[in-house]
Amino acid sequence: MMTNIFLGRAVIMTAIFGVLSYMIGSVNFSILLSRAIGGKDIRKSGSGNAGATNMLRTYGKKMGVITLLLDVLKGIVCVLAAVLYVNYYHSAAAASVSGSFDLTMYQNALDIVSIPYVAGVCVVLGHNFPLYFGFKGGKGVATSLGVVLMLDWKIGLIIAVCAILVMAVLRYVSLGSIIGGAAFVISEVIKMFVTDSFNAAQLICVVILGGLLIIRHHANIKRLINGTENKLGQKKA
Repeated sequence: MMTNIFLGRAVIMTAIFGVLSYMIGSVNFSILLSRAIGGKDIRKSGSGNAGATNMLRTYGKKMGVITLLLDVLKGIVCVLAAVLYVNYYHSAAAASVSGSFDLTMYQNALDIVSIPYVAGVCVVLGHNFPLYFGFKGGKGVATSLGVVLMLDWKIGLIIAVCAILVMAVLRYVSLGSIIGGAAFVISEVIKMFVTDSFNAAQLICVVILGGLLIIRHHANIKRLINGTENKLGQKKA
């Protein structure tokens, strides 16, 4: 009975972090910046995608980099807040700090629901389907990078290097993003087996995050297969 109470509280906090992360993710900087500097919605220019790559092609390197950094920051902020919340209770439980309820049981409940991973999924969903912009957003690549770096910076760096190498050598941003999404899922699954730390909620979130990156590039995948995908530095036809 008591375990259910602690788990219920953890689920409530998961929902709170999820909603807040989605709302933060819905702040699409490419749309806001394009309207501010050009008076035109970025979704009506170039590829029509509300993301850093389209900002780069439409407004140049400076705006592309600024958009990229702001999108990454969204993912970092949301997951970092969730990580700090969970870590606080881990530290408190380890130090046997007294409280209004059993800290160790609550800490275990937080581990079960995996708040940081849920926050990561929700901030990416917000970017892809923004509440404030008719649910038509970007593909979530930069925001996903921020999320992954906060969840596990080692895996994040490995995936980022692999994706950048693909982009640099083959000059296909979409292909690098797709490979990054697949590599993230594979890396997280391997980590669970190696560390014997299987968590159902965490695995579901990992599959969703990686799957979103791949699915959101469905049109790019078709163009890659047909040989009509635009390369980095190439103007949109």
